[in-house]
Amino acid sequence: MTTHTASLLINPVAGRGSAGRRLRRICELIEDAGIAIEVHESRGVGDLEARARELARSETGHLMVAGGDGSVHEAVNGIMAAGGSAALGVIPTGTGNDFAKAAQIPLDWEAATRLLAQRISDGAPPRSIDVGRMNGRHFANGAGIGLDAKVTQIARSYRWPVGDLVYLIAIFRAMVDGIATPEIQIQSEELQWQGPLTLASISNGPWIGGMFYIAPMAINDDNLLELLIAGPVTRVRILQLLPKLIRGQHMNEPEIHHASVRRVSITASEPVPSHLDGEVQPMQTSFELEILPGALWLL
Repeated sequence: MTTHTASLLINPVAGRGSAGRRLRRICELIEDAGIAIEVHESRGVGDLEARARELARSETGHLMVAGGDGSVHEAVNGIMAAGGSAALGVIPTGTGNDFAKAAQIPLDWEAATRLLAQRISDGAPPRSIDVGRMNGRHFANGAGIGLDAKVTQIARSYRWPVGDLVYLIAIFRAMVDGIATPEIQIQSEELQWQGPLTLASISNGPWIGGMFYIAPMAINDDNLLELLIAGPVTRVRILQLLPKLIRGQHMNEPEIHHASVRRVSITASEPVPSHLDGEVQPMQTSFELEILPGALWLL
């Protein structure tokens, strides 16, 4: 007997189309647990966010999202715009799935679906995790300013079925144009910076780009953001650092500066690229970031 209802938000092109191909099986697994499901497919950028906001305001049933970090990003912003009281379940079907890894959600999408359906069926209580905010937009996993945002933009332009390797390829492509090092001023209680830099990464979870263990100390329920700054580096030095970034062994390198922060202000001498959860933002010169402790309920 069906005793629960759920809404499933899905971006069918997430994971280069894998989410759409898995939709039928996802629905079967959820319905097998006795849950009536209503599917909402994204028709374009911003659609999942708008639907999540509407559904979160209605406060009926459970809200799930099947997709990658971009889909989670939209769902979280929709929920936060509705007041943040709705609980979210995540089925990872994207390319990187950095948020899923940070939240200890199985990366096997079938296992994640079964676990989520079982938790809903059992009436398991949700747990709270932190959410970041930059210039009014929320992020679940991390924000980046500088090189990693440029790499993200390049990676998004590729449609090759190479999984996480697309970000590695994008790094090599970004280096062809040279490594920009704009003048940046960073102000927080814990760390101050004035001068050129390659990137500033502000992490709520440990991974970015699927394969880079950029903030090994990051925990998404500790009320902190992990601020990592990389000073100016050459192309050769980036190649030397890449294996360490993948393994999370870069923290003691001389170019890397780190602080755990609750709030940070960043100002650039010229408009610079940035991203939130891998979603490229408009070029900007001023960034205000903060952590919102326990702001999101996770199923």
